[in-house]
Parts: sequence; structure tokens; C-alpha cells
Amino acid sequence: MNTAPRLPSLFLSHGAPDYALAPGTAGAGLSALGQQLPRPRAIVALSPHWMSRGVVVGGATRPTTIHDFAGFDPQLYQLQYSAPGDPPLAEEIATLLQAQRVPVQVDPTRGLDHGVWVPLRWLYAEADIPVVPLSMPVGLDPAGAFHLGRLLQPLAAERVLLIGSGSLTHNLGEFRQPRADMDYVREFADWMAAAVLADAREQLLDCLQQAPQARRAHPTIEHLLPLYFALGAAPEGHSRNSVLRGDITHRILAMDSYVFGSTEATLN
Repeated sequence: MNTAPRLPSLFLSHGAPDYALAPGTAGAGLSALGQQLPRPRAIVALSPHWMSRGVVVGGATRPTTIHDFAGFDPQLYQLQYSAPGDPPLAEEIATLLQAQRVPVQVDPTRGLDHGVWVPLRWLYAEADIPVVPLSMPVGLDPAGAFHLGRLLQPLAAERVLLIGSGSLTHNLGEFRQPRADMDYVREFADWMAAAVLADAREQLLDCLQQAPQARRAHPTIEHLLPLYFALGAAPEGHSRNSVLRGDITHRILAMDSYVFGSTEATLN
């Protein structure tokens, strides 16, 4: 019998690419979390920076580090996150989804976009745990993202860490505006943190209607959808959720992350 603690699911705010060089409070929290969690045998990470028709699973043996951004510190383009892939796990995911009639294919060449490797740089700095990236299907909505997480939830019993990497707030129309008002960011982040800690799933699924400043925080929804994926992937019958509070970067990006389904055995 497998008596290892069941892994929780994670929502990670990956922020702007320069988070890879300036971790701040959020990076320190992820580094501590990586030490506290039972070591996973592999990671599956959904990111909005890879969108496709239907679900695509990355099946590369050695995923490349994708620098899918421009206009940042040149040092960022030299960074590598050289984690191995896990082609058999990619095929297992495809089989699991096909059994539920979800359109899916495996891409044997896909690398890791910055939505994946930037937060993993702080969560597991050694890059020695296999990573399987997961695309975000075009047209996905909160209910669909939750359902996708629920379909993959059984992998947690196989010591696979399921991660949705997005951004708790993501109004790029205000990016790098020196007079951007951070009050709305804090207001939205505080409401979301309270809902996560209360495990108020119905409120979270309807947060675009219920949370204060939600539409300003997310003019488009793609960076919030990974939260619903992680929420759906949370183990059943868990004891609690946890919030890792982070800084607000560039005055608009709340760097909070969430642990869904932690127990005393999985998170001290």
C-alpha cells in the first residue's frame, strides 16, 4: 500500500519574467514550500503562455527553456531551467484524457515557457524533478479549467504535483505605469485569499462576478484560469488550504500563490 502523503495542488503566480531575477517575498515563500512538500516524482504544469486547440501535453525528454518575452534584462535570456521531461507520464495523461473524450495530443518537442520555469526556479531550484507542461485549450472557461484539473486529480496519488501557473492579477494595460493604483490589487487579492482559506469554491468559481475589482484585475481571463485548474485538482477530503502572500510587482501584479488540499502531513 502507498502510505506517502497525498500531494496538494498549487496555484502559482508567475508574475513578470524579471521575477526570475528578483524573487522577493513570493520567491522566498516558494523556496520554503519546496522544502516542506513531500518530494514529487514529477510535475505537471498548466500555463496560459501555451495555448492550443484542444489539450496538448509536452512529451519532450529534455524540455528546452523558452524565453517567450521581450524587453527585459538581457540576463534573463541566459537563464536555463534544465529539468528533465517525462514522456511516459505525458502518454499516461493523454490516455487518461482520451478516456474522458477530451481532445488531446502529445508534443514531443515542447519546452517550458516562462509561466512554468520562472516559478519552478524558486520552488525547486535544482531542476531535478521531471516536468510535463500542459497547454491551455482555446476557449477554456473557469468551469472547464476546474473540470480539467479534476480529471487529472488521480495523478496526485502517484506523487505527481499538479500546478496551475498564472497571475492573481493581470492588467497589463497598467504595466509599468508609475502612477498605477495598487489599492485595487490589494482589495482583489485580500478577497481571494479569504475565499481560498474558507474553501469557498462556489465563490471562487464566480469570483469575476463577486470579487471586488475583479474586472480591473483581469480584463481577460487566461491568467486566472490556472487557479481553477489547481482548484479542481485539489485532493478530496482535504483539511485546509494555504495562502502564500507575496509582493505586488510593477504595481499591478499580486504575487500570492495558493496551496489547495494541504494537511499536517504534507505541509508543516
